[in-house]
Amino acid sequence: MCGLAGEFRRDGSRADVSAVERMAATMSDRGPDDSGIWSQGPTALGHRRLKIIDLSAASGQPIVDAAAGLTGVFNGCIYNYRELRTELQAKGHRFFSAGDSEVVVKAYAEWGLDFVDHLVGMFAVAISERDTGRLVLARDRLGIKPLYLAESPGVVRFASTLPALLAGGGVDTTIDRVALAHYLSFHSIVPPPRTILRGVTKLPPATVRVYEADGTTRERVYWDPTFGRAAERAGWSERDWQDALLDSLTTAVRRRMVADVPVGVLLSGGLDSSLVVALLAGEGQARSGLATFSIGFDAVGGREGDEFVYSDLVAKTFGTDHHQIRVPTGDLLPPLEAAVAAMSEPMVSHDCVAFWLLSQEVARHVKVVQSGQGADEILGGYHWYPPLAGVDREQALETYAKAFFDRDAAGLARVLNPDWLADGDPAREFVAAHLGRPGAETAVDAGLRIDTQVMLTDDPVKRVDNMTMAHGLEARVPFLDHEFVELAASCPPELKLAQGGKGVLKEIGRRVLPHEVIDRPKGYFPVPGLTHLEGKLLDRVRDALTAPEARRRDLFRGDYVDALLADPNAELTPLNGNKLWQLGLLEMWLQSHGID
Repeated sequence: MCGLAGEFRRDGSRADVSAVERMAATMSDRGPDDSGIWSQGPTALGHRRLKIIDLSAASGQPIVDAAAGLTGVFNGCIYNYRELRTELQAKGHRFFSAGDSEVVVKAYAEWGLDFVDHLVGMFAVAISERDTGRLVLARDRLGIKPLYLAESPGVVRFASTLPALLAGGGVDTTIDRVALAHYLSFHSIVPPPRTILRGVTKLPPATVRVYEADGTTRERVYWDPTFGRAAERAGWSERDWQDALLDSLTTAVRRRMVADVPVGVLLSGGLDSSLVVALLAGEGQARSGLATFSIGFDAVGGREGDEFVYSDLVAKTFGTDHHQIRVPTGDLLPPLEAAVAAMSEPMVSHDCVAFWLLSQEVARHVKVVQSGQGADEILGGYHWYPPLAGVDREQALETYAKAFFDRDAAGLARVLNPDWLADGDPAREFVAAHLGRPGAETAVDAGLRIDTQVMLTDDPVKRVDNMTMAHGLEARVPFLDHEFVELAASCPPELKLAQGGKGVLKEIGRRVLPHEVIDRPKGYFPVPGLTHLEGKLLDRVRDALTAPEARRRDLFRGDYVDALLADPNAELTPLNGNKLWQLGLLEMWLQSHGID
């Protein structure tokens, strides 16, 4: 887990090494253990390293393979790197390190652009070919690892974070109107390739992009699972599905123990993270001192702020080395500022602050954790999936939008000044196109697909990556193992939606977990102070929305903002987000990153 940066010139000039150095330097939190810079002609690569696998200097990056004429930088973890290393050695490749970074470069040397098909893990990769001048960028199947780009006619820059690109200079920081519409409508999700800034894009998940020396570009999407029934599993019983998913998830959890440092677990006390703990205990990890971590806040506005009763129960059941972290509400403003600064893109979820605080504490104990993130999207845990079961594919858009969208086109017109309104209704049009794509059998399948391939990547996954890496902490997500996702995508929707959602996972949990953890109301990572705005937090939002930068930008209609400030907790989104917070967070993010 690290941070990468680079520049590729397409105008015949040499790469600006100083710009790459500035970009890499901003990511010292992501990679506090080591750094490296490499350049050759039009290409320069930079890296910040967090030592997880092969702690020696041999795995320092950029990785230079002189024999193959390749240089690469890599962010993430390849869980099957040992198996790949053995396979590549049998094909004649010689290794100078014991880590996964070199395996990525050697895999490219052996299989070319198909190297991604052999990688099991989370990754963003940049590889430069000496002899052709070609640059290759790639991102993992679920988009767990980020890769941002700033392109102009003469140059391409790329980095693991958006602020790193800003540090390189020359980025168009004008607000993208279409992205702004997505942010305000699609619950802060801005689908790739867009970001909130016109001059920055992001490489979509499961994509390999090639930049040739002559300036041409090509790309391919190398993974797009089918959300429908597979003929070879047509005769499976409910028990067969449980067995298969349990076996696949156990493999996913086991894979994510690959490290040369201890691996802990973020334990919320919900089904998903509790199941990760149980499976690790079944693999013998608890006997070796498995560390678990939970966080809680003071109650605010009648909302409870912790779920310690459940996380404590799981920790006691499996004998983990448990750490309970309680944060008083009065302490939220400083970590809120830090969390906003750590965001590569504005994210409204109050979970960001919780993950930032939790990661701060966890990083004092371990460098790697597993998380239960993604189970709801993969196995049907959210409340908008059951309504989809009652409609056909043509009605999926209305059902999904009613449950998930924060605003429609008319709502945007109430919020935004006319100059900032995009044509049409971009979020609705995007979701309609995605839900209508072939490859999803039912409306539920289509809903699960868009949440797996879009919402999950650009909300929960991005949130966890940004907040954990702000403290040099690597988070691994077994529910997003691509083989597990493929299997779950073919599971009949009725098994996922049973028992109020995630029925098949609940039945798996009954085999290994206390029943109290399973038969309980669904919980969320609670930060009540950011749902019910008052006191210092409300003052901070008001300051952001009335700052000179905000007045110059003039994004929002003054009458609308004034009404929200007069009654700050009156308007909530369908997902119980605070609409005033949504506006304030965007301005806080823009101002935090010096965007005027």
